[in-house]
Amino acid sequence: MRTFVNRLNSFQIIVTLYFILAVISSIILWLPYFHKDGVELSFIDAVFTAVSAISVTGLSVINVSEVFNPLGVFALIVMLQIGGIGIMTLGTFLWIFMGKKIGLKERQWIAIDQNRFTLSGLVQLMKNIVFLSLIIELIGTLLLGFYFIMGDYFGTWYEALYYAFFTAISAYTNAGFDLFGNSLYRFSQDYYVQIVNIILLILGAIGFPVLIETIQFLKNKRLKKRYQFSLYTKITTPTFFALIIVGALLFYLFERNNFLADKTWLEAFFYSLFNSVTTRSGGLATMDVSQLTEPNQLFLSLLMFIGSSPSSTGGGIRTTTLVVVFLVVFTFIRGGNEVRVFRRTLHPEDITRSVVVIFVAVLIVFISVITLKLFEPFSLTAIVFETCSAFGTTGLSMGITASLSIVGKIILILLMFIGRIGIINLLLFMSIKKPKSNYHYSKERIMIG
Repeated sequence: MRTFVNRLNSFQIIVTLYFILAVISSIILWLPYFHKDGVELSFIDAVFTAVSAISVTGLSVINVSEVFNPLGVFALIVMLQIGGIGIMTLGTFLWIFMGKKIGLKERQWIAIDQNRFTLSGLVQLMKNIVFLSLIIELIGTLLLGFYFIMGDYFGTWYEALYYAFFTAISAYTNAGFDLFGNSLYRFSQDYYVQIVNIILLILGAIGFPVLIETIQFLKNKRLKKRYQFSLYTKITTPTFFALIIVGALLFYLFERNNFLADKTWLEAFFYSLFNSVTTRSGGLATMDVSQLTEPNQLFLSLLMFIGSSPSSTGGGIRTTTLVVVFLVVFTFIRGGNEVRVFRRTLHPEDITRSVVVIFVAVLIVFISVITLKLFEPFSLTAIVFETCSAFGTTGLSMGITASLSIVGKIILILLMFIGRIGIINLLLFMSIKKPKSNYHYSKERIMIG
């Protein structure tokens, strides 16, 4: 076994770990011991639910509250935590807790799982991510729990905290699962619950480094020390919030004469804002997206395809990938030969990775849409929406998930898994290491465009 592991590169080990986790999780959710009395779950549905949880997607072919007993719900929560924070993050925390030393190989696995380039400071980063995540989830649970108790949403206080706990974790990990049976539809007029969930969704999707750097900035400001944000944070933060603002504005414009026609300005504002935020990889919903106009459904599909920030709980091609490709185009139009932003020059390898990610992502989604259209009777828009939702690990649906054939479910399972591990990890998982060549061929130009 050790010999086999030594033959694998770090990318193959990470992907293998997530695959093993998905298999174990599928078996657990399939066991009747985790179901309510008299409820049966097919193995393909158990696999679908497990991968949806591990990838923190939220697409579901079942009603969680009707299928799983409290033990099953707890198992689902554990899967959401592992999938959201990252298998190596929690693994590192357990290693440290057991007093084991984190070696060079383990640090390489952590770096890959968190999409990092350097090995320095990784252990401390993992500690910060775990503690920060637990604190945010605890605060979210208390904010929702006390509100549920005071608002008489549930019969008992422990039931209110139970639902609040699951909702807070689902929102922060951008998982999109719910115990209410219809996501957050019942809170479509409850703006307190929506605001808490919006904040949790943003904190989970904006990226762990952004949160940690922000905390460090506030500490330095209090001590009157200067703090320099990383280029990652400088690019990610404005892009993330710009997409939310643009998303909300376009949602309103698309729906002002349709879904929002009979809504007050406050209702229209929250419907627009919540849908813009949740498409960043959240998956929670306050309305039925099948009621939206077709252009808006396609626009939301694009937002889900873009997804959240790198090193976050979300999926998609990621915000930095989008920005880098835009900068490349902008630089080309201006006749430049170096891509520059915030007084820094982007590394050529990052540019190459961004182009590769977008190309492969479009190819995967395109092939998936065509294949689903061959086997499923649903409209092209619904299939595009479902495909982007799975790839972006978002979880929003136009209501066709449970009606998919086995082939359709398998395709979405693969998309959710790819969305969780990332395009780069997938490609490097399949790569074969070749020795460096000591020579190169002469260069020749070809016609492009």
